[in-house]
Amino acid sequence: MIRDKQRQSATRFVLFTVFIYSAGFGIIMPVLPELIQELEGVSLSEATLIGGFIGASYALFQFLMGPLVGNLGDRFGRRPVFLVSLLAYGFDFILMGFAPTIIWLFIGRSIAGGLGAIFGPANAAMADISSSEDRAKSFGLVGAAFGVGFIIGPALGGFLGDYGTRVPFFFAGGLAFMNFIYGWFAFPETMAPEEKRSFNWRRANPLGALLNLGKSRSFFGIAAIYFMWMLSSSIYPVSWAFFAPAQYGWDSRTVGLSLTCVGLSMALVQAFLIGRFVQNFGERKTAVFAISVAILIFIVYALTDSGWVAFAMCLVVGLQAMAMPSINAMMSRRTPTNMQGELQGFNGSMGALAAMIAPLLYNGSLSYFTGDDAPFRFVGAPFAIAAVIGLIPLIMLIIIRPSPENAN
Repeated sequence: MIRDKQRQSATRFVLFTVFIYSAGFGIIMPVLPELIQELEGVSLSEATLIGGFIGASYALFQFLMGPLVGNLGDRFGRRPVFLVSLLAYGFDFILMGFAPTIIWLFIGRSIAGGLGAIFGPANAAMADISSSEDRAKSFGLVGAAFGVGFIIGPALGGFLGDYGTRVPFFFAGGLAFMNFIYGWFAFPETMAPEEKRSFNWRRANPLGALLNLGKSRSFFGIAAIYFMWMLSSSIYPVSWAFFAPAQYGWDSRTVGLSLTCVGLSMALVQAFLIGRFVQNFGERKTAVFAISVAILIFIVYALTDSGWVAFAMCLVVGLQAMAMPSINAMMSRRTPTNMQGELQGFNGSMGALAAMIAPLLYNGSLSYFTGDDAPFRFVGAPFAIAAVIGLIPLIMLIIIRPSPENAN
């Protein structure tokens, strides 16, 4: 059994790692469109489509390898998986920073998707050290750490971008390597030895994991909700850096500042609100509220060309961040302790599948409706699509039967 001191050390490292992960991702977002244009000599509209394919390459490898990494965590523990992921994440940024051609960006993102995805190991470790009643709050802390990283990362990336489009990549890689050193000394194993189980290749793939996890009652319905919400909410990471310049005429520094506002909103909501919401209303009703708010914001972004209105929405968009921890906790309650890594690996695959479809859907529609051949210009098309998709998990959450063991 992990001691209190080790639990505190593990929690600090997990949250700091997620912070570094989101900060690193945020650092490169404001300059990625410029780097693509620099390497390929294309317009912003064309760079948007290429950026979508780069995002899809990351998601493809995360989809394929998420259950494998999760099952390895259930077999060997969270610590080795976490440290390998950090190394791969840092290597990804260095590789992209040196990229002489666009193919290097695809290779770097593929490596990061397959080995460097942090959220699966992070949530599995938090599940290890949390009771079932506290998991929504614990997952919320992970989301808050992500939000804090997004407060700092985009703003820092916009600033570093003034010194060159590659500087943010090297800076993010250095952060990842320093975090690896910290984790080597500070991160204890969070999984109890008696909970480790044998590795099974038949379960180390998305289909096998789904069939095995699906033995738990009502799992498929929650999994479908998780996937559709991930697909809807993926609009921000895949399209915002391309959408905002096209819709509002913002430069990379303004894009970074807007993402900082989003990160601040997410961090405050997940650190201070989600625990109270879940305690008072339950996980299901909390998710319903969060997704409802998200859909309204999507509609606003689809219809307005006012930069001031956009910034106002950035300040409240964090309310939607209560949805994912709540849904994740609903799934975690339905999963045995020695399958939490497999669950989070599967969730990573579902998120990756959504992230694979999202850039092609959202960036593709943005590129089409801002291109010369568009029948009419509609920059808000991707947010209109996200709003329609978001209605699906909202309706499913409203009609799904509550779990007998709780009020969800």
